[in-house]
Amino acid sequence: MNAAHDCYENAHARFCIVHGILYFEYKPDTVISLTVARKVVSDRIQFQNEMIYPVLCDIRGIKDSNKAGRDYLAQFGSVLTKAVAILGNPQVSETMSDFYLKVNKPTIPTSFFTNEEHALAFLKTYL
Repeated sequence: MNAAHDCYENAHARFCIVHGILYFEYKPDTVISLTVARKVVSDRIQFQNEMIYPVLCDIRGIKDSNKAGRDYLAQFGSVLTKAVAILGNPQVSETMSDFYLKVNKPTIPTSFFTNEEHALAFLKTYL
């Protein structure tokens, strides 16, 4: 992410819009509780200003999450998104993402990646 682009940051995440893609990155050691989930979704929606984007969601900074936080993200996390590429570490994140994708069945195209270039290639098909 580059500071020259349209960016916003709160205590839990950074958002930037670069070439029509919203980069959403959780900060290191983030714990997803219901409060955190509501805050990041609310701030992201406000930041997007009614515009719909494909989203690169970098979850590598997430340390832990609780059920209420995960459920909230499953229900409201894809509001104003065309597609979501979840970028994570191969071990921990993939297990979390597989669970999310199977249990919550997102209504928009959502895929898990460990390589940012592959994630961006997926999202560019939604520009």
